[in-house]
Amino acid sequence: MERLDKKTKWSYCIGATGRDAAYALVSMFLMTYIQYTMNLTVAQFSVISVIIVICLVWDAFNDPLMGIIIENTNLRFGKFKPWILLGSILNAIVIILLFFIRPTGWGFVIFFGVFYLLWGMTYTMNDIAYWGLLPSLSSDSKERNSLVTIMSVFVCIGQFLVAGIVPMVIAGNAIKAFRIIALIVSLSLILFQCLVAFGVKENKRVENEKLSLKDMFKIFIRNKELVPMGIASFLFNIGSCLLIIFGVNFFYFEFGYSKSGDLILLFTVMYGLGTLISQALFSLISKYLKRNQILLISTIALVVLYLLFLSFGYIIPLNAIIIDIVGFFIFFFQGLFNLCTVVMLNNTIEYDELQYGKRHDSVISAIRSFSVKLSGAINQGISALVLIISGIYASSQNISSLEIAINRGEMKQEEALILADEYCKVATSQTFILRCGMVFIPIITIVLAYLIIRFKYTITEEKYESIVLELQERKNK
Repeated sequence: MERLDKKTKWSYCIGATGRDAAYALVSMFLMTYIQYTMNLTVAQFSVISVIIVICLVWDAFNDPLMGIIIENTNLRFGKFKPWILLGSILNAIVIILLFFIRPTGWGFVIFFGVFYLLWGMTYTMNDIAYWGLLPSLSSDSKERNSLVTIMSVFVCIGQFLVAGIVPMVIAGNAIKAFRIIALIVSLSLILFQCLVAFGVKENKRVENEKLSLKDMFKIFIRNKELVPMGIASFLFNIGSCLLIIFGVNFFYFEFGYSKSGDLILLFTVMYGLGTLISQALFSLISKYLKRNQILLISTIALVVLYLLFLSFGYIIPLNAIIIDIVGFFIFFFQGLFNLCTVVMLNNTIEYDELQYGKRHDSVISAIRSFSVKLSGAINQGISALVLIISGIYASSQNISSLEIAINRGEMKQEEALILADEYCKVATSQTFILRCGMVFIPIITIVLAYLIIRFKYTITEEKYESIVLELQERKNK
């Protein structure tokens, strides 16, 4: 079996840092930027939320189409690398414009609709190509586990840097801070993806015939292992992201706007440590436990931990240290669950190749991105609905007015932060509704994801090894 050269392996893995930092900025904080720096009515905010849902749904269905385009690409520079480079450059430009151009009212809504759509489409160029490159680098299960583990560590580093720094610097200076961060992150996106484009050596696979949209759906439908993994990945991504999506509002309204920067940083450190440690230990854990065993343990642990999170302030004291400890273990077990789904989804590529004699890395890998985008659309709809129903969005608009006043020089930062903390002293029912969304939806979706994998996915470690061996024997004939 082929072994990866170190330059290719590390260029690919390290390159994830910049792209996931850029994705984290938009996916985690673009709505925070809008909520706390733009004066929008509930109707305008609702329309923006609908736009995000529509764009993400379009992106989800656009991902397989991008997979076809990449699958049909045959350039000297490679199949994947041209799209990795082009997508990163265009996406960086769109990110800068999203945080720098600020029309007011419905003008902002229209501007946002156009450029958010462009953000999703340019990110898809890079994302499908980047993830499609992964399974094409090696079919060796140990090599692939190692590659996924190392790459996921750098994914976590990129996300952690953004998720930790942004909450610390935005309170009382949000508009300027977001612009500076957008510039730095966009430049990092391009630089790190250049490392992938020029540092990775693509394996030259046998070229298949050109694929059509009809061919793509045939590939999806015929692969009985891919369908359940795609559904499970979709459900897991819904559940695993809500804690982060609601996290900023949770800390603002439980602990105060001016005081939450450091608390959110510490919680983000738990996110980083929990995820990083799970990534670092995945290969070791995989030596002693089967993936189905890892999934079962993770599912049980997550149900218990989310219920503990709900009890803060009611049964367990509302203490930031205890919240951080529970958060660490939630992110740890979610990290293990996620890596299992990534490996299991990629393994369906060799299964499809064995069954039908052709390899379609990009098209099948697009399912992972499809599930992320579609779940992201659901999550944005859920988060907007919860913020509006709970009354938290209306309260946050008072803070948005203060941030705008600071940016215009109409108010001192100290005075504004005192008023912002007063606005965060809302009724207990508002934060309780928020917390229910953070807890019960993840429990339901993660349990469903586990049950689907447990009863519908059959590619065990042993079965995958036999598939790879049989494919190798065919090539050697």
